[in-house]
Amino acid sequence: MAQSSLKQVINFGAGPAKIPKQVLEQVKNELLDCGCGISVMELSHRSSEYTAINNRAIQLYRELLDIPENYKILLMQGGGTGAFASVALNLLHRGDKADYILTVLSSTGVWSTKAAKEASKYLKVNHVFPKPEKFNGIPDQSTWNLDPEAAYVYYCDNETVNGVEFPFIPETNGVPLVCDMSSNIMTKVFDVTKFGVVIACAQKNLGPAGITAIIIREDLLGKPSPLCPQVFDYTLFTQENSLLNTPPTLIVYIFSLVLQWVKNQGGLVAMEANSKAKSGLLYKTIENSQGFYSCPVAKDSRSRITVPFCLKAGAEADKQFLKEAQDLGFLQLKGHRLVGGIRAAMYNAMTLDEVAILVEFMTKFQERNPQYSA
Repeated sequence: MAQSSLKQVINFGAGPAKIPKQVLEQVKNELLDCGCGISVMELSHRSSEYTAINNRAIQLYRELLDIPENYKILLMQGGGTGAFASVALNLLHRGDKADYILTVLSSTGVWSTKAAKEASKYLKVNHVFPKPEKFNGIPDQSTWNLDPEAAYVYYCDNETVNGVEFPFIPETNGVPLVCDMSSNIMTKVFDVTKFGVVIACAQKNLGPAGITAIIIREDLLGKPSPLCPQVFDYTLFTQENSLLNTPPTLIVYIFSLVLQWVKNQGGLVAMEANSKAKSGLLYKTIENSQGFYSCPVAKDSRSRITVPFCLKAGAEADKQFLKEAQDLGFLQLKGHRLVGGIRAAMYNAMTLDEVAILVEFMTKFQERNPQYSA
């Protein structure tokens, strides 16, 4: 095995993802005493101490994303799967049909498709454009079939399985836009006012799994479907400041620490610059490999966050690459089961130096294995 500069295990998994080391160290130091003599896990969610943690998390989220006051922030449970239902159940008052932008390689297992399937239990789902046999980019918006009477338009901004990311915010001509930003929230500056609802699960860029942050424009509140369970009711969660029921207190506490870390690093401007640098380095290595490595996604739709690639020589070469990578300490580089190949997830906690170690390995692997170039 060739020598490597790798000095630690590096987690390239799509999620739950790496958490900043500084945050984990702070959690470790404060686990037994969060400042009031006991662990945050022991605090009553009705206590003034926990209320301060909850409020700090919500305020930091608002500050970092520049969320206007006419938008409410909810910290809910149920993950993305729960949000797929809750979006429909809270917006049904606007109509019984919705537009879904499906960015998929297959009919199952990809997030926009899962969202549409769940929503179809409650309303009629219109597919904005026909599902292609192979999806490697985003069709021009002039080809989309948007319904002006739709209750809302839904899309996933970054599909982690495919490695496809929207380079623009869709125009919906006044219909509320709902976006799943679970995998790329906090990695770029964007205009919240373009959206009616933004959902983001924590386990990518916001902390451990356990909460889903919902941003919703206040004019969309107040008329949930009678079918909507209390735990998915955006109006009730707004009224109760996300304390309708017992929240995962430890997760919210770590969420607040991650947000403070982002702020200390320079906020979204710094996170976006780092994201572009990391993905740019990896894509450049793929492009410069003379076909040894390839990415299946069209250049104008490539994700900065989750990068799929494979070796020209095929599955056996991919397997050897993954084995050697695993032996060196690179974790969870194997591509999604629906796609295969290799996938590197580069969330905010991933450093540019760590990506540089990966591309160093990729270059040396190519040099050692000329047989895979044939």
